[in-house]
Amino acid sequence: MSDDSPSPTDLFKDIDLDRYRVKHGAIVDLAKIDPQETSAFDGSRDEAQERFKALLERLDTLQELLFAENKHRVLIVVQAMDCGGKDGVISSVFEGVDPAGVNVASFKVPSSVEIAHDYLWRVHPHVPGNGEMTIFNRSHYEDVLIVRVLELVPEARWSKRYDHIKAFEQLLVDEGTTIIKFFLHITKDEQAERLRDRIAKPQKRWKFKMGDLETRKRWDDYMKAYEVAIGRTSTADAPWYVIPANRNWYRDLMCISILVRALENLAMAYPEVEAGVEGVVIE
Repeated sequence: MSDDSPSPTDLFKDIDLDRYRVKHGAIVDLAKIDPQETSAFDGSRDEAQERFKALLERLDTLQELLFAENKHRVLIVVQAMDCGGKDGVISSVFEGVDPAGVNVASFKVPSSVEIAHDYLWRVHPHVPGNGEMTIFNRSHYEDVLIVRVLELVPEARWSKRYDHIKAFEQLLVDEGTTIIKFFLHITKDEQAERLRDRIAKPQKRWKFKMGDLETRKRWDDYMKAYEVAIGRTSTADAPWYVIPANRNWYRDLMCISILVRALENLAMAYPEVEAGVEGVVIE
């Protein structure tokens, strides 16, 4: 950051970063969280955009520190309904980071080989290593979401997966991974507008799948599945944040603020400079 850039504390000023954090064991009611609201930030949209730019700069610095120190690991899980903004938040928040230390893993319909293994088998190879930041665009949570709603496996199997997931994430945390999980919360009406937009614009039409309409019909079922999954798996070490996401600028500001704070809390430092470097003359 430049000398006249805001300090990390200033970047978080007036933002209630824990407003949307789900406490361990909480009963989640998504109907009580307004996807339109922007109350965690008291400034104007213009002020929010300026804050976001400064946070992008700070995130770039912190990601370089993460990579250079080669000690910590960071996993960001992004979940949402179709058109919820998963791709948007990833492209906006991670716009300026060095791709050498950042990976995005997208989990779509499992292959026949993946189905032949336990449901976490395809996930574990993608978790971050030392110095890495990994974003899951959809994740292991699909196995208690779509699997539950569409009854792809018996309830006796998927109902045990909440505890599996908590244990899996605790393993990662105990081995040095910082985990942040975002559910991008939009209204059903907002999804309809975004689906219409995809159809109307030729450059976006490829994103639309007829199956999206079938998923939309089960909206209430998916909301219930998300409520249970988030409530059962939000822990002190791997918290869920339910982010109001109807307004993209607010969604992005909340996500990057939470992420930057988590990285600041790692108290990272650049490695010691090799002895004699300061006196080296390059001819």
